[in-house]
Amino acid sequence: MSSPPATHPHADGLPRRPVNHQPLTPLWFLLRSADVFPQRRAWVHGRRSVTYAECLERCRRVASWLQAAGIRPGDTVAALLPNTPAMLECHYAVPMSGAVLNTINTRLDAATVRYILQHGGARLMLADTEYRELVEAALADIPAAERPRVLWSADSEGPAPQPIGTDYEDIAGAGTPAHGMRMPDDEWEAISLNYTSGTTGHPKGVVYHHRGAYLTAVNNQLVWEVGHYPVYLWTLPMFHCNGWCFPWTVTALGGTHVCLRRVEGDAILEAIHTRGVTHFCGAPIILATVTEAAARLTEPLPRTVRVMTAAAPPPATVIEAMQAKGFHITHVYGLTETYGPAVVCAWQEEWADLPAAEQAQRKARQGVRYPSLEGLQVMDPERLEPVPRDGAALGEVMVRGNVVMKGYLRNQEATDTAFEGEWFHTGDLAVAHPDGYIELKDRSKDIIISGGENISSIEVENALYRHPGVAAAAVVARPDAKWGETPCAFVELRNDAGPVSEAELIAFCREKLAHFKAPKTVIFGALPKTSTGKIQKFALRERARAL
Repeated sequence: MSSPPATHPHADGLPRRPVNHQPLTPLWFLLRSADVFPQRRAWVHGRRSVTYAECLERCRRVASWLQAAGIRPGDTVAALLPNTPAMLECHYAVPMSGAVLNTINTRLDAATVRYILQHGGARLMLADTEYRELVEAALADIPAAERPRVLWSADSEGPAPQPIGTDYEDIAGAGTPAHGMRMPDDEWEAISLNYTSGTTGHPKGVVYHHRGAYLTAVNNQLVWEVGHYPVYLWTLPMFHCNGWCFPWTVTALGGTHVCLRRVEGDAILEAIHTRGVTHFCGAPIILATVTEAAARLTEPLPRTVRVMTAAAPPPATVIEAMQAKGFHITHVYGLTETYGPAVVCAWQEEWADLPAAEQAQRKARQGVRYPSLEGLQVMDPERLEPVPRDGAALGEVMVRGNVVMKGYLRNQEATDTAFEGEWFHTGDLAVAHPDGYIELKDRSKDIIISGGENISSIEVENALYRHPGVAAAAVVARPDAKWGETPCAFVELRNDAGPVSEAELIAFCREKLAHFKAPKTVIFGALPKTSTGKIQKFALRERARAL
């Protein structure tokens, strides 16, 4: 960052110094919690747990081992790990060594993992022993000189707990922190590398800096009103946008990370009762899973559990059902390029007087910007001018500020396109309401144009979700000789649902939508999803085209 002009009266003789200017980095959060809350539990996993003092010592040891292994500032260290203590500690140990953490989706195929390792230039890879076959297949076609070294982690709660050579626990529990940790010289330095889903072509590498990670971690506290000592359940994959920066948020508050290797409805409810869970995050599919499990509860939750959800807009019916069981829902919106959540459906006190169903509809909107997001607009993508705040004019969501990525790794063209006009173009279509809250209507590629009319797939999906037999729904365009495109619905029914026909669902939607918006085709069956719970619409579009 540039200093103020020397001629400014408040700048003369007042340069930045270590005493009054330190680069922002979330690494400070662990140092502080280990100092202020040394005996509080940092993480719990199965029968194991460590305090904050112990967690800092473990991270120091791992960072020292990485440095001794030849990892240098700016090198990439990849992590193919589920939500385990090793994954959590990597968010500190890797940047403490000066390296950049590249968390990799554990459900990717070997070819994609190979591409990420090579494109990101990983020097070393931390991998869970459960994924040995995947890792070996990914490394097989990488030239030996370019192949990253692998450090295995044999998780005590995993299906393959036998160590392979030197294990993560060997260095985290027994190593010597011979070297001091390295803090960033500049907060613009990269802290992590995250790859987008890559529905077409290769995924793009999104580079985060220490400043953005720090600010998002702090803002998560503000917008969610977390408070001190949360007990946070890891239902959101840490490989997804670095867990929305919550590895750093929870630590800053002296909270306890409850690791969860397998995300299932019953396991979540058990953790709430036995671990004292107060908070968790997840995509709407996680909410649906919890709702179905909670329907079997005969007693109320032992405490209010706060849930943050993002990805596709959660159906108002799901929000209403979870609130009835004792969950408090906060809806956020963001992308990999914005460190995860950057927009929140901030609660307004006057909404408390609204009926539950209307409250749920308000909560289903994406909302307003995080305090750390300087700009949020629904814009005409051609003129780069805001659309009217009338709840009807459609535009593209654009953002700018300190929690926007540095850019795409080794892809200047994609970076320049995404930042055209000095705004980040999200590709999401939305409306802005008179109160300033934005509401997503579709991805630009998901809008259905039928007979010249725009149909929001989200609007049709929300209508389908109101049917009691529907567990999950996705609507895409199906080519049509007459209309150009028509809505095609893919529906996953609830386990306890009785017989539901295509005609019944179409008629149900026609009661709630303009008739031209109702699906013309309904296909029943399990929906393809990513590991983060997002429905893979690109796969459904291919199926619709083949019908």
